[in-house]
Amino acid sequence: MRNFTNKNEARRFKADVNSFGTVIIHRRNPYIVACWSMAFPGFGHLLLEKYVQGLLLVLWEVFVNQQTHLNRAMVYSFTGEIESAKAVLDVRLLFLYIPVYLFSIWDSYRTTVDLNKIAVLVEREDGPFNTFSINATGINYLEKRNPLVTFLWVLTIPSMGQLYLHRIVLAFFSLTWAVVFIYYSHLLEGIHYLILGNVEKSTSVLDAQWLSYIPSYYFFTIYEAYTNTVEYNKLFEKEQKNYLKSHYQSPNFTLKKGQKVT
Repeated sequence: MRNFTNKNEARRFKADVNSFGTVIIHRRNPYIVACWSMAFPGFGHLLLEKYVQGLLLVLWEVFVNQQTHLNRAMVYSFTGEIESAKAVLDVRLLFLYIPVYLFSIWDSYRTTVDLNKIAVLVEREDGPFNTFSINATGINYLEKRNPLVTFLWVLTIPSMGQLYLHRIVLAFFSLTWAVVFIYYSHLLEGIHYLILGNVEKSTSVLDAQWLSYIPSYYFFTIYEAYTNTVEYNKLFEKEQKNYLKSHYQSPNFTLKKGQKVT
């Protein structure tokens, strides 16, 4: 494996392993990324490892949504209470929400298409990447993980799967917002009363405005952790193949026409 530091020693890099996580350039479905941006502005950018843009869009979504009471109005409209939806909705910031929402969808789609082109070039150029990082902030290294284990951990509390993958930035973000959403929605309190059989009390304590954030947020952390486990495993296998090829394969080795490597 080539020894390098991620400066300008290669035109494009396949990945970077650092103490805060592992970043990979790989092909993604732009429609899936755009759909996550539709579900929650910023999620599409987080999938693309664009953390600053993603976190800013998520903060914007929560701030404007809370100020306009958009989630509560949506709940009323879904249940047919149109007049209640009109009464609770604050339109002073609502029209600022629309262009940012559309921008997040468009920009995540556009960026995915561009990164897919770069991913193809990286594969053809056999872009280099490091496999181990150690410094004062911590240790990170490539290893093969079980996607099922990731899936089971992230089912418990959002961010556990990200911690398992050593995605520190996203794990901190996920855990922080999980606490905020669960606390202000009174979700655990509602579950507590539901277990006791007091359905009416369980329903009354829930805050629909905060509770509406949880489904998209919860399933996003599951999807993000699982797909990245799969991509990390591919990267691990590629590094292993490159190492064996460079250290043990004869330079005179050639494949005959029609022969396949098994």
